[in-house]
Amino acid sequence: MANKLIVVSGPAGVGKGTIVKTVVKKRADVVESVSCTTRAPRAGEVHGREYYFLTREEFERRIQEKDFLEYDEHFGNYYGTPESFVREMLKEKSVILEIDVIGALNAKRAFPDCVLVMIAPPSVEELKRRLIGRGTETEEQIAGRLSRLEYELSHKDKYDYVIVNDVIENAVAELERIIDK
Repeated sequence: MANKLIVVSGPAGVGKGTIVKTVVKKRADVVESVSCTTRAPRAGEVHGREYYFLTREEFERRIQEKDFLEYDEHFGNYYGTPESFVREMLKEKSVILEIDVIGALNAKRAFPDCVLVMIAPPSVEELKRRLIGRGTETEEQIAGRLSRLEYELSHKDKYDYVIVNDVIENAVAELERIIDK
């Protein structure tokens, strides 16, 4: 079976990181791509594990060098996927990218065979509860993330699959089924 590029998107706080990390931990045939960002690390994050944390200048230099499969700027920071990492890893394993909607659509243009998976919340109220529960953002940041919700979910018809993350174990199992197809 050929290795696949699987792109997972969804609103902030929907649980996509937890789903992806659980699948990667369970399966030796899947790896998560590590994206680059200009945002500051959150507590406990390590350079090269959650993200490659770059300065704005470094990121913009790499844009000029066409070093990203996709990149975008939102919430005042750049986020991007290093193309060389993805191509190298696909030789050995399937690769999961956890990126936003714009990045996912750009990745689909660069890799037409990639599989797009949208993780959706069971409700707006539940998503707000999860964002508040993370305790990593201000009320203003949470409001900003919720304002993107409608925009992000409006693109779900462009995705190959939509998983509603109501029960985490079910969402993990569903992503694994998609990988195995």
